[in-house]
Amino acid sequence: MTSPTDEALKPPAWLLPVFLLAMLVLVGVTTWQWRNGPPVTANLLELLPSGAPDALEALAEKRMQEPLNRDLMLLLRHADESVAEALADDLLRELEASGLFASARGSLEADLPALRRQLSEHRLALLGSEARQTLIGEPEVFVEQRLQRLYAPFDGPSLVPIEQDWFGIAELAQRQLPQHGNVQARADGRLVVAQGEARWHLIHARMLGNAFDDDRPLQVADLIDGARQRIEAAHGELLAAGGVLHAAHGQRQARDEASLIGSVSLLATLAMLHLLFRTPRVLLVALPVLVGAMTGAAACIGLFGQIHVLTLVLGASLVGVSIDFPLHYLSKSWTLQPWRSNRALRLTLPGLGLALATNVIGYLALAFTPFPALTQVAVFSAAGLIGAFACATCLLPALIDTELHPWPAPVRWADRWLRARAALQRRIAMPWLLTAFMLFCLGGVVQADFKDDLRQWISRDPALQQQAERISEITGFQPTSQYFLVRAGSADELLQRQQALADELDNLVADRQLQGYLALSQLAAPETAQANLSIALPQLLQSSAPLLALGVSEAQLQAELTQLEALPPVPLDAVLAGPLAEPWRALWLGRQADGSVAGLISLQGLRDTAALTGLDEGIEGVRLVDRPAELNQLFAATQREAALLKLAAAALIFALLCLPFGWRGALRCLSVPLLAALGSLACLGWLGQPLTLFGLFGLLLVTAIGVDYAILMREQVGGPAVSLVGTLLAAITTWLSFGLLGLSSTPAVSNFGLAVSLGLLFAFLLAPWAAQSQSEPS
Repeated sequence: MTSPTDEALKPPAWLLPVFLLAMLVLVGVTTWQWRNGPPVTANLLELLPSGAPDALEALAEKRMQEPLNRDLMLLLRHADESVAEALADDLLRELEASGLFASARGSLEADLPALRRQLSEHRLALLGSEARQTLIGEPEVFVEQRLQRLYAPFDGPSLVPIEQDWFGIAELAQRQLPQHGNVQARADGRLVVAQGEARWHLIHARMLGNAFDDDRPLQVADLIDGARQRIEAAHGELLAAGGVLHAAHGQRQARDEASLIGSVSLLATLAMLHLLFRTPRVLLVALPVLVGAMTGAAACIGLFGQIHVLTLVLGASLVGVSIDFPLHYLSKSWTLQPWRSNRALRLTLPGLGLALATNVIGYLALAFTPFPALTQVAVFSAAGLIGAFACATCLLPALIDTELHPWPAPVRWADRWLRARAALQRRIAMPWLLTAFMLFCLGGVVQADFKDDLRQWISRDPALQQQAERISEITGFQPTSQYFLVRAGSADELLQRQQALADELDNLVADRQLQGYLALSQLAAPETAQANLSIALPQLLQSSAPLLALGVSEAQLQAELTQLEALPPVPLDAVLAGPLAEPWRALWLGRQADGSVAGLISLQGLRDTAALTGLDEGIEGVRLVDRPAELNQLFAATQREAALLKLAAAALIFALLCLPFGWRGALRCLSVPLLAALGSLACLGWLGQPLTLFGLFGLLLVTAIGVDYAILMREQVGGPAVSLVGTLLAAITTWLSFGLLGLSSTPAVSNFGLAVSLGLLFAFLLAPWAAQSQSEPS
């Protein structure tokens, strides 16, 4: 029979229907958001600041990232060449039939007539700068060099017949086009790479979409794994490299970790609660976790359009924090007998509200940093906590409205621990204990290494990394993250500026600090340079004695000269439209809205980025783009900004705690998590672990969660021992979540989990200090 007191403590009758209606809306929104499949992405770039202050730099970054996101390179070999060809053909057909790729080719499918036509019509534009200077300044040397090339027995054939190119301008333009890498085209067109006695067949594929579209990376990875098994069964070898494979590994790893962390921590928590409270109904505390996860995901997808797998991994730790809300009033069943859910909720509701407010303030403070990574995790966690709080206060009390008789031993243990703590304080005064703690923290903090690197955000597969390194070594392709962005008022000015920079890069290539580069100036000459070349062409006829001695008639040379003089200057756009320009086409960014033009210079095999320092300073319109270095600088700036935001959040939490506890009590409660975060940082230093951006995020999170423990011990609803048991249960459930993050294969996530776990350990140990002292007024 319900007593009048219990009846008076019941929540308003309208509260539960409103909550259920909100849940129906949430389910509907979630269903609509997931209507086309999981809106989950593994694209690491979406967690990083754009770093591009204008649209042109954003376009440049997109152009440079596109091959990494879409291209897949495969190398296949077999001791029997005929078997290798058959395996390569089978693999190529499988790629084409999969529907996952926009193109896949293993041979040179060149349009020879189109190549010959461009070489013939654009020969003056395609001629390199050094050859142009020789033709203009030393025509006799130019003709003599042509004669030497005619007698060179090992030179490859020219696409333009000799009778149409007596002066060899088209042949020289073809020869001077840079050939990067060790890939060769056989007579039958197959692309092969020789490494010692081994001969590898090369297949290049380009994905539809990019490496982060839905489940496509996983499908590509499964296809390659299946092909590798068949090729290895035939005693062959297959190497594969591409951003899509790393994306698939990261996506699969993150999903596995998110489900493992969430499920293991939840099951372990439920098993512990069932053991303590000895009723299956207590397992309903999982409902706030589910509601919180759904609310956080819906908020992220609603604000950002999708949710990152890294957010899911870190958000899985929300399990432990969400269960803290029902644990606050469930733990009162040790002394609050007969225990009724509404009564316990009413007594603990002020503390629950404070805990929610402090946690949300702590999370949202990090939403204003420039890193979308922190913003997305903060939004997910803050929204998830609000959803979990609503479920724990509106729905759960009605479902667990029964008497609880928990296992009594934990309260006795807590009472003994408190007595031992009091005895220790009688022997050693608190100032001495605090001094020892601060000395411990000082010794660890001075050893702390503040370090951040983008590579710590990635879960690397050693096998994929090894294959990529082997492919790079075999083919000679070693793309770098650095590139040059060149702006100019016209295409001619752009080519001149790129040529000036190319002269500097040639010195790095000669010093073996750079393997090579691609620049538009390697492909086409400025129109003014083409016009100057046309003016100098008659000198060739005057210096053609060696060709006449070879038996070429003067009429033939005159006819070719007339044809050359009739060639108009070719603009850069026209050169890029030809088949020879395919490797350079992505480097042309076109004409901008203000009338200027822009282009890129990509680099290969850079040994040390320091070699590029200063190259962009002496040439107008040139800028070195080093995205990893920019991000590492931004990491340090974000650390400072996040710390300042957290100080502002701590001030706001202090003002909030002053309302129920006064300034002395608020200072005690806030000191607990701040000292806990300091202790965690010291432990990282003693353990030799670096403090990363996510590690700092973890320390800041400790200051939000640790306030809960201080509030619980400060209020002491049910007595100090019961409050300590409640604090311990909250800490254990949170440790189960964040502790498992420490096992993550992603270094940033592991560092985050370790920082939070250590901090919460200190928060639990320090929480009893938040209780009201005898000198404080009630």
